Amino acid sequence: MSHRELLRQRMPAMLRHEGTWEGVYTTVDLEGTVTDRHRSRVVCEFPDTGDYVYVQKNRFDWDNGDSFETEFGGVLDGDRILWDNDRFTGYGWATRDDLVLLTLQRNDAPGEHFTEIIVLAPDGETRGRTWHWFRDGVLYQRTLCDERRV
Repeated sequence: MSHRELLRQRMPAMLRHEGTWEGVYTTVDLEGTVTDRHRSRVVCEFPDTGDYVYVQKNRFDWDNGDSFETEFGGVLDGDRILWDNDRFTGYGWATRDDLVLLTLQRNDAPGEHFTEIIVLAPDGETRGRTWHWFRDGVLYQRTLCDERRV
């Protein structure tokens, strides 16, 4: 059975995120002060075969000219997608209400982890993502991601 067919059976909400998304990521501290803002381009792919059921490609650009690019893949384990790479380890799953949730431990920042909620708008063309960042078990910031399918 193809990866896509397995996802269609186990995590159909994930497939609705396929495509290219552009937007803005805004990070705020606990007082609501903006500590970072950058543009994003996120490509979500679901290969039919190969090592990964999910591949994500990110490009982030800041107004000062800095940029960052990364690519990573996830494998299916039951009703979850697992990630394990140099930046993070963790998993994601979909709720009965089609929310996608992730919990990820930062491999590149020991003691840090974040949880993410991804909400796709009913029209399927916009989505909101919220990251809750913890350091040594204490919440210290949130990232708000506003994206539009392109």
